[in-house]
Amino acid sequence: MRYLKLITALAMLCVAYAGIGSASAEDYGTKDQAVAMVKRAIARVNEVGLDVAKLEFMDRNGKFVDRDLYIIVVDMAGIRVAHGQNPKLVGKTFVDAVDVNGKEYGKDVMRIAAAPGTGWVAYVFKDPITGKVLPKEVYIEKAGDYVYVAGVYTR
Repeated sequence: MRYLKLITALAMLCVAYAGIGSASAEDYGTKDQAVAMVKRAIARVNEVGLDVAKLEFMDRNGKFVDRDLYIIVVDMAGIRVAHGQNPKLVGKTFVDAVDVNGKEYGKDVMRIAAAPGTGWVAYVFKDPITGKVLPKEVYIEKAGDYVYVAGVYTR
């Protein structure tokens, strides 16, 4: 009985491992898609207001969470008001965000938001699809009193 459990566990690991390498490029977002998602998020806020839109941004089954793409909205004080992957971060500072290599990407994002208002920041972060820490590039766009962020993972 113990061997059967061990064999079953090993078989499940093999199946899971086989699935990791079988992902294709279509399984992940692109830089163009990240930019388009930010533009759609800004348009949605303009249409329905932030209070309604931020609930949509955080709906994992909605149109603002797509594979590894999701929206983060930060106010100009540097506080997250929406986060498509981790709602526990809402209300917490973004300015102090640091990656595992010590890069202060939160400050970089806020600097870009202040001027010129759009741009890209690179850092490392946990990929929601693979669970691995990977290089990530995020597109930033300031609109009104908020900063909209969406990014892609480099594989």
